[in-house]
Amino acid sequence: MPQLALTGGSPVRSDPWPAWPVFDEREESALLAVLHGAEWGGFPMPNRHAERFAKAFARRHDCDHGLCVANGTVSLEIALQAMGIEPGAEVIVPAYTFEATAAAALFSGCVPVLADIDPDTYCLDPESVESRITDTTEAIVPVHLGMRFADMDRIMAIAERRGLAVLEDCAHAHGARWRGRSAGSFGLAGSFSFQTTKLMTAGEGGIVVTSDVEVLDRLFALANCGRQRPERTRDHPVIGHNYRMTDLQAAILEVQLQRLDSQHEQRNRNAAALDRAFENVEGFRPLAADPRITHPAVYQYVLRYDSAHFDDLPREAVTAALEAEGIPCDGRFYECLTSSEMLPIDAKRFPAWSARSQGECPNAERAAWREGIWIPHQVLLASEADVGCLVEAIAKIRRYGDELRDLDHPAIEAQRVVRTLR
Repeated sequence: MPQLALTGGSPVRSDPWPAWPVFDEREESALLAVLHGAEWGGFPMPNRHAERFAKAFARRHDCDHGLCVANGTVSLEIALQAMGIEPGAEVIVPAYTFEATAAAALFSGCVPVLADIDPDTYCLDPESVESRITDTTEAIVPVHLGMRFADMDRIMAIAERRGLAVLEDCAHAHGARWRGRSAGSFGLAGSFSFQTTKLMTAGEGGIVVTSDVEVLDRLFALANCGRQRPERTRDHPVIGHNYRMTDLQAAILEVQLQRLDSQHEQRNRNAAALDRAFENVEGFRPLAADPRITHPAVYQYVLRYDSAHFDDLPREAVTAALEAEGIPCDGRFYECLTSSEMLPIDAKRFPAWSARSQGECPNAERAAWREGIWIPHQVLLASEADVGCLVEAIAKIRRYGDELRDLDHPAIEAQRVVRTLR
């Protein structure tokens, strides 16, 4: 008689998980106020919600300035440009990240150079960064990924020693702190996303934070059709884009920022409980903790799956079985950018790419194709008892894993493609 839900048994959990996004009458009231005010358009003119939110968000992240934009991809793109990274320059990015991190460099006329990740944290490996630096390298883009922080001690030391700019990709790291200092405040600029799945969301949106007023001046012009900031410190004539955020988005984000800390507390309690629970579970390990992360931000709870403890059962079979047991998860959450289906490079459009060979990134390849299992952050907004269902489901799969051997099931095939909206 089948025991696993994927093969016909009863699931561990059938109750729904907390919904995402979280909202209440505060978002509704804020939206109605903008709606009836009839000034819905983008910052900076004539509206001020995005300006007010940007100042509050920047202060929350230990920066002097913030500029809201349409999404978290263009925030990376114009941040590189505002930082003065020249077309043709090499920009080091991790090979395990969302494609936008590398695409932003391409859109800016730069060459993304893929570096490997630390196998214990899935964040950019400083040693791999060192090995990728050449005379044309101008910037490093560390990504604070999933539930961990890039090693900003070593990365900033490398950048300072080699004269490189640092742009932090903080799309997963709203409110996170390293040695008491906020994500986004270490480099010349930090980029955050407010896309639907993120820890704060308005459906879409992004922000660049910085403490450099000249970077702010250039950001303003790049996002606002080339128009200059009224209080600019000097002229920065550019051909700008229209990347403005609407006041409807900004009004939602002002409320979302108010509940960020309480949601962090709930997620972090449950993540810590899961860390303890997995100490004695063979074949599954959470990403390694680092005491320098003084305030975690868990965008996704990430497990490292070792198929050797499951007689080489493919990760896709395990993730499909977990989902059937009522545990939402994704194996192929991110691809390895060395062979990404979402990042086809046309040498005619991006000729600089072909001029720089990409090194091997075995840790990123293993994480992307065989090891990483990502649990969405809203699961951690449930009770600790509810979150314990994850450990129960994995124990069940360990016990009855033979039912998955050579199983031909559409759910397993579905796990082989990039599915999650990001």
